[in-house]
Amino acid sequence: MFHMPPYPGWDGLHPIVLHFPIVLLLVAPLLVMAGLVVSRHRNGFYLSALVLMVLGTVAAYVAVSTGEAAAQVADRTPEINRVLSQHQSQADRVRLLFTVLTLVWLAIMLVFHFISHQLAGWLKLAVPLVFLVCYLPGMLILTNMAHLGGRLVHQYGVHAMLPAEK
Repeated sequence: MFHMPPYPGWDGLHPIVLHFPIVLLLVAPLLVMAGLVVSRHRNGFYLSALVLMVLGTVAAYVAVSTGEAAAQVADRTPEINRVLSQHQSQADRVRLLFTVLTLVWLAIMLVFHFISHQLAGWLKLAVPLVFLVCYLPGMLILTNMAHLGGRLVHQYGVHAMLPAEK
């Protein structure tokens, strides 16, 4: 018989939600690149990238919130505190940076939608390329933050407090 697992509580949700922003925010630029290559479906790819950025950014807010709750109940050592502090700092940067990047991509999409006919063809390619160059540091910070979280779990054994099975 199928039984729902017990609800872990907000602090226990961190391991469940943390992967969503990572994946969504790392896949989004691939759709921007696809839009640059496949001009016939450019708008669809760009819109899909925007949707992933919005979902990834919202998921980043949830992941940071659940991570803050999980950090409050985690077992601590000085070394864990140091890595956890770096992880939290990077997570805050990720959240802020991808909020800005998502709003910038939204603005680009709106400009392309409303005045696309007035823009030179080279500009329609250059703007997304510049955006991708600006997106790259965010991806590096995101992967570094994820690596620090992985160190907390796999090197130091920090884990979510999950309720006992019934």
